[in-house]
Amino acid sequence: MSGCGCEVEIKNASQKRVLYWLLGINFTMFFVEMSVGLFADSTALIADSLDMLADAIVYGIGIYAVGKSLLHKANAAQISGYFQLMLGMIILIDITRRMLFGSEPVSSLMIGMGFIALIANVVCLLIIRNHKSDEVHMRASWIFSANDVIANLGVITAGILVLWLDSRIPDLVIGGIVAVVVLRGACVIIKDAKQELQKNELAKNKVGE
Repeated sequence: MSGCGCEVEIKNASQKRVLYWLLGINFTMFFVEMSVGLFADSTALIADSLDMLADAIVYGIGIYAVGKSLLHKANAAQISGYFQLMLGMIILIDITRRMLFGSEPVSSLMIGMGFIALIANVVCLLIIRNHKSDEVHMRASWIFSANDVIANLGVITAGILVLWLDSRIPDLVIGGIVAVVVLRGACVIIKDAKQELQKNELAKNKVGE
């Protein structure tokens, strides 16, 4: 029936279901990967786990935004971007600390956990693929999930290089790259959200004229 709003309701319900799945997967993986990262003394794993936490925050805020106005969705995306920015800075601080005081990453745990996290994030991408062109809060979710896959591949590569070279340097380097990926994703979504807010402001001004 035309104009009944059924399509909007279905879309909102679909978005919320997707975001709940993504939230559950990322929040669980944050705890698992952080625990393994601390035990393995790995900057790359800890950085990747914080990336998972950042994504969980994004999805939680996205759930709040579902069904609300475009203004609410843009604001939610902007807040999630700033959370991501903050966690990216925390990763850089941890890398600096390890460079100064040293670390002894366990390569086997890095590789194993990296593969598990990669599988989890590929599942997330498959879950969200049909919503990657939706409103800004869903585009944010797609960007962060795609970035996670790149980060996981980096962690696996770091583990292999740590084993091959018998050096902690690859772990620190990949940890730094993960931080850059997190910070870049944050900047992209903040920019996207601000553009949406500007469009909303222009539309309000036109209505007021």
